[in-house]
Amino acid sequence: MPNLIRAEMQPRLWNYLSAIARSIGVHVLAVGGIENHVHILLAVGADQKLADTVRILKCNSSKWMRETSPQFGWQEGYGAFSVSPVHLDRVKAYIRNQATHHRQRSFEEEFVAMLKAANIHFDPDEVFGTSCRP
Repeated sequence: MPNLIRAEMQPRLWNYLSAIARSIGVHVLAVGGIENHVHILLAVGADQKLADTVRILKCNSSKWMRETSPQFGWQEGYGAFSVSPVHLDRVKAYIRNQATHHRQRSFEEEFVAMLKAANIHFDPDEVFGTSCRP
């Protein structure tokens, strides 16, 4: 995956994503990432559609990011997993420590492992595209 989220922009982008979510009534529990991806832990209300929430977050943040990085763009899809309340602290810590975590395992390797652990069948060409397979 291309590295389009420059380190100096990351804190600003995480804050911007949080502000967008708040503006549509979505509670952000954690946000973070590295140069090529972002993780957001959200509490989405029962009356809100996750697909709409993600579309709004990606659309608004990509417009904002293109003001300083014209080549910026999110991938077409996204991955979403539910989290048990007993694991929230663990997931928050994982999101906060992305840089350290991905020194040992790439995002692509990790995402494939998450899909397999959740017993989700997938086609690597559809998940990452033919040029981005782990």
